[in-house]
Amino acid sequence: MVLEHYISELLYRYNCVMVPEFGAFLTQMKSAVLIEGSNTFYPPTKQISFNEQVSSNDGLLISYIANTEKLSYEEALVKVTQIATNWKIALQKGSRLELANIGELWLNSNHKLQFQPYDKTNYLTSSFGLSSIVYAPITREILKEEVIALEEKIPFVFTPEKRETSSLRPYLKYAAIFLLAISTGLTGFRFYKESINKQQLTVEKVQEEVSKRIQEATFFDTAPMELPTLSLDVISAPKKKVGRVHHIVAGAFRFKKNANKKMRQLKRRGFNPAYIGTNPHGLHMVTYDSFTDVDEALNALRSVKRTQSPDAWLLSTK
Repeated sequence: MVLEHYISELLYRYNCVMVPEFGAFLTQMKSAVLIEGSNTFYPPTKQISFNEQVSSNDGLLISYIANTEKLSYEEALVKVTQIATNWKIALQKGSRLELANIGELWLNSNHKLQFQPYDKTNYLTSSFGLSSIVYAPITREILKEEVIALEEKIPFVFTPEKRETSSLRPYLKYAAIFLLAISTGLTGFRFYKESINKQQLTVEKVQEEVSKRIQEATFFDTAPMELPTLSLDVISAPKKKVGRVHHIVAGAFRFKKNANKKMRQLKRRGFNPAYIGTNPHGLHMVTYDSFTDVDEALNALRSVKRTQSPDAWLLSTK
């Protein structure tokens, strides 16, 4: 199982993908960027980050893998947990963990986890197929300065003697200047028109290429995956042997009195709340209900997300 492949697929649809017992990969919207120095335009994208403090199981990654690999929820959870353990061991030994299309993880000299995202993949579906564009700046000739320079080079002598001896010479000079200005203007206009035509052709080629890429990208369904569409092949007998309990978590509180208050509120709403202790960060956890059957837990989780709180999540414990 290539775990990073499934993480990468989910990052297109969700802003947070949590790997149980390892950490969470988060995405954040980044606007389009124009770098004037290099005349390069970069489209909008999603920027990936990693948070090792968020390592609980929300059921998203495990359910997706179970549905794709045709495994039970428990089997998928065991495989993902084993891979996460191997990643931790490799990092502790000083290895650099490279996750394809996601980024690179390693420990620094202070044993702090560092993450460098992979910037070649754009997880923003609205910008799919768009790449950076380098445009050519438009240059315009300033004809007025050229005419002034020509006037400075050609001397004009207007004296009574010249007018008497030759009345055609001043007019010839004016005519020469006029013809030279027209020639220069036509040359500049022709160069400017050719530059505009080249840029228009470049923009049209880029638009055709983008349209072609979007049309070819029919393999991806941009509709977010919803848990109600999952169908898991789960056999009831083995689940009892494993002895897992699936909790629908309502919240985690810093103070115990807030957790008790939440339990009273849920009980008035008709739920069967419970206090399941503290998590590794010392927060007091309260549940809507707990189940030993994974199908019942997932059905209840969907109902809670729809009617109570979209932030509810599933925690599986032994």
